[in-house]
Amino acid sequence: METNELRSRLTELMPQVRRDLEDLVRIQSVSADPARKAEVQRSADAVAELLRAEGFEEVKVVTAADDGFAPAVLAKLPAQPGQPTVLLYAHHDVQPENDPAEWDSPPWEPTERNGRLYGRGAADDKAGIMAHIAAIRALGDDLRVGVTMFIEGEEEVASATLPALLDQHQDYLRCDTIVIADSGNWDIGVPALTTTLRGAIRCDLEIRTMTHAVHSGMWGGLVPDALMTLARVISSLYDESGGVAVAGLHSGPAEDVDYPEARLRAESGALPQVSWIGSGSAVARMWTQPAITITGIDAPKVDGASNTLTPMARAKVTIRLAPGDSTANAFACLQRHLEAHVPFGASYSLTLCDSGEPTQIDATGPAYDAARAAFTEAWDGTAPIDMGVGGSIPFIAEFLEKFPAASVLVTGVEDPDTRAHGANEGLHLAEFERVCLAEALLLDRLAN
Repeated sequence: METNELRSRLTELMPQVRRDLEDLVRIQSVSADPARKAEVQRSADAVAELLRAEGFEEVKVVTAADDGFAPAVLAKLPAQPGQPTVLLYAHHDVQPENDPAEWDSPPWEPTERNGRLYGRGAADDKAGIMAHIAAIRALGDDLRVGVTMFIEGEEEVASATLPALLDQHQDYLRCDTIVIADSGNWDIGVPALTTTLRGAIRCDLEIRTMTHAVHSGMWGGLVPDALMTLARVISSLYDESGGVAVAGLHSGPAEDVDYPEARLRAESGALPQVSWIGSGSAVARMWTQPAITITGIDAPKVDGASNTLTPMARAKVTIRLAPGDSTANAFACLQRHLEAHVPFGASYSLTLCDSGEPTQIDATGPAYDAARAAFTEAWDGTAPIDMGVGGSIPFIAEFLEKFPAASVLVTGVEDPDTRAHGANEGLHLAEFERVCLAEALLLDRLAN
C-alpha cells in the first residue's frame, strides 16, 4: 500500500484513536496496588472490547494464577493464505501516580498541553496498545499478515507470571515476527529501534547488629548500630567515581551514539553542579554497563526519632545488568560481595525479590530491513538509529527463549521528555501519529 494513502487514512482515524486512548488512561490499572485490582481487570476488559470491535477472533482475558492477578489479553486475526503471523505486544498496567500534587493536571484525566497528552499511562504503555490498534484500523481489509495480540497486565511489576502464561499459550502465541511497543525513539523527529536492554535483579538486604534497640548515650561508641553498618555496606558497592564496585558483573560496548551534555542534563534533571558517576561514554554507562541503585531503605523516620541504636535496617538493592550477563551471576556476585564487606560481624540476609534477563537483539534480517524502511518513510526520510535502553522488558528474553526463530522488533512511543513512571507523564501527539504510521507500513511490508 502507498505511504500517502496510509497516512491519509490515519489522519482521519487519529481523533477516534485518541479518544480510545484517553478512555484507557482514565482507568487506574496500577498492578502494584492490590486495592486497584478491580481497575486492572477493568482495563483488561476494555482492551478486549477494543479488539473485538476490530474483528479479532478468540479474544480472551487470561491469567496464570487462579486469583485473577495480572490479567493479559490475547486475540487473533488470521493471516491470508501463505502470509506470516506477527505478534504485537504492549502492556495495559501502569505505574502508581505517586503524589498527585506533583502533577500539573490530574494524573487520571488525560489533558493536552502544547501538543502533548498528559496522564498516567498516556505513553507507557497504553499508547503502545493504541499504536497497534491504529495500524490495524488503517490497513483495514488490506491487512494481509496474521496478527496475534498479547497485551500484558503485569509488566510494571516484573512480569512474575509471564513464563507460566507463555507455557500455557505457547501454540496460540507462535509467530514469525514480534513487535514490542514499549520503548521509545531517540528524539522528536528521530526514530529508533531498540537493540539492547539491561536486565535487573531486585533484592532485599537486611542488616542486624543487636537483638533489640538500646540507649544511644549508654551504648553509642561501643555497639555498632544497624544503620551505620548498612551505610558502610552501601558505600562498599561503589568505587571512588561512583561506579559499580561489585566484582564479576559484565560490561560491554555500546552503540556509537552522541548524547550531548546539555541534553543529558535536561533529560536527567541533574543539577548543574552535579558530576556524572562511573566511566566510559554516557550511553555505555546507561545501556551496556551495570548499575546499582538503592531504591528504598527501612529505618526510623527523622520526625519523632528517639535516642536509640537501631538494631535492624533494610535496603532495597536494584542491579541493572548489561547485555551478556545473567541474573543468576549478578545475584551470586552480590552475595560474594556482601560476604566480604559486611563489617563488625553483623548478621545479614539477602532475598531475591524479582529479576529479568538482559537482552541483546540481532538487528539484522528481512524483518529489520522492513522496519527500517517503514520508519524512514513515516519520518519523511529520517532513518532510525539503533539504540540501547537502560531499563528492562522481561517479556523479550522470555519470548526469545520460547520462540528463538522469531524476529523481535522493539519500538515505542516515548521520547526524551515522556517522563514515564514520573509525574507529568506525557505523549507527544505528532510523534505518536508517526509511530502509528510506521507500524501500519511495517505490517504491510512484512507481507509476502
